Formats: sequence, C-alpha cells, structure tokens
Amino acid sequence: MYGNDFAPLLEQVDSAERDLRQAAGQAVENDGDLQGYFDAIVAADQKVEPRDWMPEAYRKTLIRQIAQHAHSEIIGMQPEGNWISRAPSLKRKAILLAKVQDEAGHGLYLYAAAETLGISRQELVEMLIEGRQKYSSIFNYPTLSWADVGAIGWLVDGAAIVNQVPLCRCSYGPYARAMIRICKEESFHQRQGYEILYTLSRGTPEQKAMAQDAVDRWWYPSLAMFGPPDSDSTHSEQSMTWKIKRFSNDELRQRFVDMCVQQAGVLDLRIPDPDLRWNAERGAHDYTQPDYGELMQVIKGNGPCNRQRIEHRRRAYEEGAWVRAAAAAHAAKKAVAHV
Repeated sequence: MYGNDFAPLLEQVDSAERDLRQAAGQAVENDGDLQGYFDAIVAADQKVEPRDWMPEAYRKTLIRQIAQHAHSEIIGMQPEGNWISRAPSLKRKAILLAKVQDEAGHGLYLYAAAETLGISRQELVEMLIEGRQKYSSIFNYPTLSWADVGAIGWLVDGAAIVNQVPLCRCSYGPYARAMIRICKEESFHQRQGYEILYTLSRGTPEQKAMAQDAVDRWWYPSLAMFGPPDSDSTHSEQSMTWKIKRFSNDELRQRFVDMCVQQAGVLDLRIPDPDLRWNAERGAHDYTQPDYGELMQVIKGNGPCNRQRIEHRRRAYEEGAWVRAAAAAHAAKKAVAHV
C-alpha cells in the first residue's frame, strides 16, 4: 500500500546509526593544529563534538541550520493542530494528536542540539519571533480540508525524510544523533498521510476530488522545500565541504520527484505537472521546477499565513512565561535543598 521507496531510506538511517557507533571508537591523530585536527575529523567521517575546536563559521552555520529546523518543527504543529478537533473519527484524532506531539519532541531534540553550540533556547525563540531566523516556507500555507493533512504527511513529511536522512551522517555529532531518531519517527508520519490519501482516493467521488485538490495545492510548495536551485544556493557548497550536507538541493529534489511518481500511481492520484515524464537518457523524471520567486516571497514573510504563524507562536511563548518561571523556581529550590 505504501510503495517501496521509503524502505531504502530507513535502511540508510540504520546504516548511519551503525557507522556512528563504530566511528566513536576510532581516533584521529591530533598534533595540536586545531584547524588541521578539525579538517581531519571531517575528512575521516568522524563527528565534531561540542568540546572540540571548530571554525566560527562552522558553528554559526550549524546554529542557523539547526535553529531553522527546530523552528520548523514547532511552527509545523500549527497547520495540522488546526485539524485535531475536526478529524473525522476518534482513531484519526488520536493518530494526528500523536503526530503533533512528535513534532514538539523533534523541536526539543533540535533546540537541545543547538544549545550545545553555545546559544540558549530563549535566544533562538526570540530570534524567531523577531524575524531574525527563519523556518520552512511550507508551513506558511493553509490547511483547507482534511485531505490537506494527508497531503502534508505524504508530500511534506516525505520531502522532509528525503532531505533529512543524509543529515544522519552530518559531521556535527549532536545534530546527527538527533536526526537518527527524528527520521525514524518521520517515516510513520509519511505513512499516516499516505494512508489518509489512499483511503480518500478510494472513497466517494467527492472524497477523491478533495484528495486530488490537496495534492494539487501542496505539490509545488513541497518541491520548494529543498531550497533554491544549486546555482542560487548561498550555503550549500560550504556546507557540503564541511559534510553538514551530503547532497545538493537539486539532487534531493530529483530523488523526491522520482519517489513520488511511483507512489502517486498506487494512490491513483495525479501529480499536477503536465510536463512530468520519464527521461531514459538521464534515468530520472523530467519535471517542472517550482516557482522560486514565490518561494523567496514566502521566505521574506509574504506567504498566505506568515503573520498568523508568528503571531500564534509569539502568543504561546508569552502565555507560557509563568510555566518557565515556575520550572526555574522549582529547579533553584531543588538545588538549594541538595547543598
């Protein structure tokens, strides 16, 4: 029912986890040259750890990327959380609630990984609310029907898996370890969305039309999730040199398209691209690129839901101030008691 394309990706996650454990027992010679030692660790596919020296540009790049990822998990709770109370059955409600809770957990893992780089979670949240850090453009689109929850699971979480599985081999240890757990959970999210669309596409004509409408609206924003084309990407080349990233934006986007074509056939839904076709010479599908102009406008804050998403996050942060204060007071009282 789910197609067979995601099994190899999960095998890659397991392989990355095995290699991570094996690499932990291997040593890289350190002759006191900090830059040389850092370069050697990266070249040997070892992991840079918080205690290790690292170039300041490497640290800042990781903070930017991990923070954007964490913000995306937290903001991404909103469009689906909007449907928890309106899910069509108790079973659907429970599954969706569990998924939204998973996203909160992913944000927690990632904020914790970012904090190992010397920045506080409060700083990160404030930068998000003030517009000094970004989150994924995909979460600035509205969820208009129950089928949108299915499209997000299949397309958005599917794109996330394709993008994030290589991060399990990221050169920075805390990020790589967080990604191994996140990718395993994201695979369930993709299957949840796929199953919703599969059910709708085999329901009434109205239900199938609703599923197709959702796919039509989410297809190109999902393609844009991989970022601008390689020719316009600001950070990709350096991130790949440092082995933070392993593949370029265009490589990952192509991989995602090729996977979705097979799965759409099982779903009996149409990918909304009249120019989509197999290219035997390239061994891949030709497809229409997303509107990168639209992507840039959404990133700049001009998407359908940008202001709504940030205002919701700001309000939640302000209303949760008493919880943070109470937790801090409890921790301080407990520390005094143990003196």
